[in-house]
Amino acid sequence: MAALIPMVRRVIAARVADAATVDDLVQETLVRVLAAAGRVEPGMLEPYAIVTARNVVTSQWRERDRHQRNQHRVVDLRPSAAVDEDLLAREERDAVAQALTRLSAQERDLLLAHEVSGRDTRSLAGELGSTAGAVAAQLNRTRARLRVEYLLSVEGVEPPTDRCRPVLLALSGGDRRRQREVDAGRHLLECGSCARLSQPLMERGQPREDEVRVRVESDADIVAARQAARELASRLGFSRTDLTLIATAVSEIARNIVRFAGSGEVLVELLEHPHQGVRVVARDTGPGIADVERALTDGYSTYDGLGLGLPGARRLMDEFAVVSEMGRGTTVTMTKWRTGR
Repeated sequence: MAALIPMVRRVIAARVADAATVDDLVQETLVRVLAAAGRVEPGMLEPYAIVTARNVVTSQWRERDRHQRNQHRVVDLRPSAAVDEDLLAREERDAVAQALTRLSAQERDLLLAHEVSGRDTRSLAGELGSTAGAVAAQLNRTRARLRVEYLLSVEGVEPPTDRCRPVLLALSGGDRRRQREVDAGRHLLECGSCARLSQPLMERGQPREDEVRVRVESDADIVAARQAARELASRLGFSRTDLTLIATAVSEIARNIVRFAGSGEVLVELLEHPHQGVRVVARDTGPGIADVERALTDGYSTYDGLGLGLPGARRLMDEFAVVSEMGRGTTVTMTKWRTGR
């Protein structure tokens, strides 16, 4: 399959000028060839891939033509926003005041002393009989909680379950260890309220350069996930062929999420230990897989649950694992190590 990539790229690049579109169409071609590999004689894979590449390009042209023909029908009906600045400012002040009341007296006094009165952590530590580092850590936890309470106040909602606040606090503080302990990733898939509230909490922090998280609900998200994986992996110097294999595997897993689970997420992260590589974790809260071993068998396909594309994705990556629970969803973890290390 890897040997087909340069040939498929040449066929598509001869017909499409945009490099990003070429990458997408190459990956789409490989997905289709992988799906049909079990039904095609080994010696016929190359001509089959050429024909498939041409058909993919033709389909893309037809879709673009249809879009251009119907573009004039698109009308933006959204009304212009008329923002009352005074009302907005008052609501902001009220939300901050309400959030402060939800802190303990000790948390509130410490935060106000530092942020409003300008006391440094050293002087506060001397007064409390603690250390400057401990005071700084306490301030960070208090700020994280204040952000959560402020957001809840602004939105006018209360967390629907007891698990919600611990998850939101872990996200607000950027505490990855705590996020794993409370299984934040799965909770965000199961709780729509926290999934919505989590966005401003995660966006406010410094973006991590070694990971990217993509919410997957539609075909457009499949493209976003595979592009994100390709771009992140390229920072480690993966070959062009390996980048295509990684992106194709991510595309297949993300496609399964959309087709069988409806929604989920794909997390792509760079690894430095034990050596350089890229790890992909795809989670969903769909129906689950009844027989994981059977789902990983070449040629297996079913519309009753996940299965289509798993064997192909496993062949493209160096490490591959599936954990599934009926009625709760599936987690696929796969890793590609950079060769020549």
